[in-house]
Amino acid sequence: VREHETTRCPDLAHDHRWPVWGARVSEELGVASSVSYRLYTTHDTLGALNLYSEHLDGFDADDIDNGLALAAHVAVALAAAQNAENLTTAITNRTVIGQAEGILMERFDMSADQAFEVLRRVSRDGNVKLNAVAAQLVETRHTPQ
Repeated sequence: VREHETTRCPDLAHDHRWPVWGARVSEELGVASSVSYRLYTTHDTLGALNLYSEHLDGFDADDIDNGLALAAHVAVALAAAQNAENLTTAITNRTVIGQAEGILMERFDMSADQAFEVLRRVSRDGNVKLNAVAAQLVETRHTPQ
């Protein structure tokens, strides 16, 4: 799936790509065939959508095409969900950094730029992410060293 948009396996029990896994899944679960779709955007591969059948060669050309359309929709939804999660994380991190700046500004009578520079320096010198330094200051109320 890493190299192809779609990977089809009409007989899992005898596929040379997965000699152990294919035989086991066929025997233990009754899965005879599969088709896998790479979930991707223009920038990233997000994972795979795997469909299984209990029948040998269980997916015809129409099934493959419908699965491809489904995979495209799933990839768009997954990318949107990841983007929303990243934005939420960024907003949360920025809020905590702003709170830490405010603590330093009040405690040491410094400007916002000076407070941010203190956080940045502590982050760099300690090799700790800036948002982690800020979160620690907000939580403990102890000034970073």
